[in-house]
Amino acid sequence: MAAPPKPEEISHPPMDQLQGLEYCIDSNPAWGEAIALGFQHYILALGTAVMIPSFLVPLMGGDDGDKVRVVQTLLFVEGINTLLQTLFGTRLPTVIGGSWAFAVPIISIIHDSSLTRITDPHERFLGTMRAIQGALIVASSVQIILGYSQLWAICSRFFSPVGMVPVIALAGFGLFDRGFPQAGQCVEIGVPMFILFVIFSQYLKNFQFRQWPVMERFALIITITVIWAYAHLLTASGAYRHRPDATQRHCRTDKANLISTAPWIKIPYPLQWGAPTFDAGHAFGMMAAVLVSLIESTGAYKAASRLASATPPPAHVLSRGIGWQGIGILFSGLFGTATGCTVSIENVGLLGSTRVGSRRVIQISAGFMIFFSILGKFGALFASIPFPIFAAVYCVLFGLVASVGLSFLQFTNMNSMRNLFIAGVSLFLGLSIPEYFREYTTAAFHGPSHTKAGWFNDFLNTIFLSSPTVAMMVAVFLDNTLDYKDSAKDRGMPWWVKFRTFKGDSRNEEFYTLPFNLNRFFPPS
Repeated sequence: MAAPPKPEEISHPPMDQLQGLEYCIDSNPAWGEAIALGFQHYILALGTAVMIPSFLVPLMGGDDGDKVRVVQTLLFVEGINTLLQTLFGTRLPTVIGGSWAFAVPIISIIHDSSLTRITDPHERFLGTMRAIQGALIVASSVQIILGYSQLWAICSRFFSPVGMVPVIALAGFGLFDRGFPQAGQCVEIGVPMFILFVIFSQYLKNFQFRQWPVMERFALIITITVIWAYAHLLTASGAYRHRPDATQRHCRTDKANLISTAPWIKIPYPLQWGAPTFDAGHAFGMMAAVLVSLIESTGAYKAASRLASATPPPAHVLSRGIGWQGIGILFSGLFGTATGCTVSIENVGLLGSTRVGSRRVIQISAGFMIFFSILGKFGALFASIPFPIFAAVYCVLFGLVASVGLSFLQFTNMNSMRNLFIAGVSLFLGLSIPEYFREYTTAAFHGPSHTKAGWFNDFLNTIFLSSPTVAMMVAVFLDNTLDYKDSAKDRGMPWWVKFRTFKGDSRNEEFYTLPFNLNRFFPPS
């Protein structure tokens, strides 16, 4: 009769840092490899950077030329914000990209009666852009104040592993409508892209060229090149000639009208659209999006720390990062990017897919963003990649970030009914409530909150359309009110508490100390 298995053969001990990464936050690949990986992160960031202006600019009254300028400006500001965040913010390898969380208040501004009565489309575009800029500039103060005053660090004392699991998991799962629903807009491109990316990044990851795991490192760039060429072949051969306009827009490689309208060289600059206009109602609605961006980024920073093989960021480091992100939203308002900023979830997922969590790689990708946003034609060439190609990759990368969130359950007692209740209810409501708001908005052309106070409607509809935000409200409330005094060990607090302060763990200094000896002037708490 076989001996019963030992406990260590059944369970896996919890681990502070994720194992199996080739490069952690402060270890760097060779320069050639780092530059290629940085370019790969730049290409991935293009998906959202092109999609948001492509959706918003036509609604604002802008033409293809305006769309290209907004895409260039958004990429330029993304590059600056990413550099600032990796140097002086959390110092985690995170790309700071455009955010969909700002869509509700921005669409509300677009439909403002004072702007819709402007008959000239270009004048309406400029007027709308200035109104969005003014709202972003005012709303950015929320993150700047919460971050630099360390108020967000104080709030984070109410977080625990069991409360953070739904937030981080839904930072990935909550974006399910950006995955296959978008890839399915052009199945003949989206499905092959998904299959090839999984095969190259997972099944062929051990394939080496001169002792270099080329498939694992560069699966994204290789598969995008192959499927982009295939999509171009379909376009050139006339496969979409008699197809509906929607199909042509999603599948063809020549429908974006970016290359023909992009200038050769154009440097974005502050107030390039004119002086911003300020309206209290617009600003208040935008503040909800800034709060959503703050909560989504908090989850993304926790995920990025794990995929960079770092310890969870201490409270003051997290707060410092939120402060710099507020500066990023201020820059978005000054330059006129037509949206605010948040951590790019797809780029966090790519850290895990490539097993490279190096900070330098992300800083190089920021350099590419700035460089190609100035050289318009070259940037527009890469930006003309059909969106279903990106959406297919999102199916993998968003799922990867979500599973990192679930991995925090290892520090909690999942045999506790209390923890099962909190995790289950907050995950379910985090998906269910935003889905209700989405379906209601699609059917009624306005959100469930539809009072005469537009700012109030924008505030509520924005908050409850965000899965991580709903999950955080539910999970943190339940976790801090339900038997919390007797359940510290079940919640994972003995493990979590040492990462609350900078000096709580000796590794924090290695990962989060500011460069240029700046910690002398800003001593960690």
